Amino acid sequence: MPDLKHGDDAAAVNSLRSAVMRLSRRLKHQRVDESLSPTEMSVLGTLSLCGSATPGELARKEHVQPPSMTRIVALLEAKGLVRLEPHPEDRRQKVVTQTEQAVVMLDESRRKRNAFLATLVEGLDEDEWAKLRAAAPVLEKLAHR
Repeated sequence: MPDLKHGDDAAAVNSLRSAVMRLSRRLKHQRVDESLSPTEMSVLGTLSLCGSATPGELARKEHVQPPSMTRIVALLEAKGLVRLEPHPEDRRQKVVTQTEQAVVMLDESRRKRNAFLATLVEGLDEDEWAKLRAAAPVLEKLAHR
């Protein structure tokens, strides 16, 4: 088991944190629609990945309070990126679904961000690229914990 408080393991955790944060900031600047906040983009990404959800389910997945998610959903609805539909089993609730406009915008955003990352990856040698490919599933696992 790694020793995350001392030595090389602690240094690796620190380096990983710093690199992920810097890369994340750079990726955030590659947005297609500057009018959307990173949180709004994240909610649209969650809907794309997981499908329709109630505002409460979205709040849990996005780690925000339900009233905050209600505001975010209202903003996205006003922009035509989501629609609210009656819950099929509980008419007191609503289900949030992304619109076709959101699908197109997310696809364009992903293409732009992937192209940005591809240009960064071009600067890696074959060994570095192999290590990054091997690390990608581990980073994905950490991102969804």
